[in-house]
Amino acid sequence: MGRGRERWIKHYSSAQEILLVGEGDFSFSACLARAFGSARNMVATSLESQGSLRAKHRSCLSHLSGLKRRECLVLHDVDVYEIDLHPALQWRKFDVIIFNFPHAGHFPWLRERNPQLIQMHKNLLKAFFENARGMLREGGEVQVATRDDYPYNRCPWDAEEAGLVLMEKVWFKKWDYPGYQNKRGGDIKSNKTFRLRNCFTFKFALQQYEYDCTCDEMSVCSDDHYMIM
Repeated sequence: MGRGRERWIKHYSSAQEILLVGEGDFSFSACLARAFGSARNMVATSLESQGSLRAKHRSCLSHLSGLKRRECLVLHDVDVYEIDLHPALQWRKFDVIIFNFPHAGHFPWLRERNPQLIQMHKNLLKAFFENARGMLREGGEVQVATRDDYPYNRCPWDAEEAGLVLMEKVWFKKWDYPGYQNKRGGDIKSNKTFRLRNCFTFKFALQQYEYDCTCDEMSVCSDDHYMIM
């Protein structure tokens, strides 16, 4: 495809068509772009408008500049609930679709374990998985980085309801992605980072075969990986 030598960073390759959903200050997509040298294989999206993004995340300016220089397609005002209908995305297929630390929003009156907020998280992931599955190429993966404790650990079951199967679970280590800064987002302390503990990247694929296992049936295949057996 005229892209030169294939380059990798962790699970991601310059030969893959990659869609990033719900970017904060675009530091994760900028990290991938730097590793690849070119970002022509990437589409990076944000729920925020350009103006809102700059107000919440001043750090986005340098990341957006780097992405533009490396020819990444950057899209603003992209809602997970309607991502498959976006004019720039509705006919495209991807090898990998990434959603890092999805969150339904921060509200002064709702704590993280409040049933209302938990249901909002569930609705968000349900919509994401249902839309993402139709945007995958054959053999593609949907990858979600999140904590593996309550109330975030429903992720595999939400994916299964959307017709996706958990293939692999890998420790998410921030230092594997130089320059990445995880941001709270939302309207409350949006530019603050948050503690990453017990975090994994969950890799899902289309449910094409019958599996005789549950998500609990995993074995450690290295220090970093868990795979369905």
